[in-house]
Amino acid sequence: MTLLNLEKSPKSYARTAGAMYLLIAICGGFSIGYVPSVLLMSGDALKTASNIDAHQGLYRLGIFADVIVVFAEIILTAMLYHLLKPVNKTLSMIAALARLSMVLVMAINILIYIIPLALLNGIPLSDTFTLAQTQTVALALLEVHQYGIYIWGILFGLHLIALGYLVINAGYFPKILGWAMMIGSFGYIVEGLTAVTFTENTLLSMLVIGLLVLVTIGELSFAIYLLIKGMNITAWKDRI
Repeated sequence: MTLLNLEKSPKSYARTAGAMYLLIAICGGFSIGYVPSVLLMSGDALKTASNIDAHQGLYRLGIFADVIVVFAEIILTAMLYHLLKPVNKTLSMIAALARLSMVLVMAINILIYIIPLALLNGIPLSDTFTLAQTQTVALALLEVHQYGIYIWGILFGLHLIALGYLVINAGYFPKILGWAMMIGSFGYIVEGLTAVTFTENTLLSMLVIGLLVLVTIGELSFAIYLLIKGMNITAWKDRI
């Protein structure tokens, strides 16, 4: 598909956005969900270092997947802005800037994620650091990386509030998807805030799980809708 055809067809933007959503879901699920579950042993620097050493290929794949997510996020942000600016240009810009801010945090987080691999492959911190101390620093950076995920999750929650509102009021997407994303967005925000402030509350944890399930269903349904159906072109043109 040429750039000219993409420019002429809003439905092409919608389907590109749907494809980017699914790519992000696959790569993000792998790098954020699967890889840490195999490698990271919280509080055990020696075991974590041993896991990384034994599964360096998996660790590198996780980094590669994160880079793909960043690229896909930038493309998706542009597609969503174009599709939703006829609803409210200012709010669409807020949604785009919130998502791009999230992408910036993601990029910094990739750098943090690379350093432990470099340290464990022989790049010295200092002549005075022992192997055990280097492993401890590597584990600390991996823990920081996890908190970086919570930080971009807060920004993502802001994006979803704006996105959900825009989808509800667009008239060319199912309103229920917008409601699911807007309400569920608070799952990311509350999860992030409780994590970075070290707040533990059973009730809040249960609420977060419920909201994250709702927003996940909303996002995946929106992605599939964009990929398969695209959008109501007539309703979109009426907004221009």
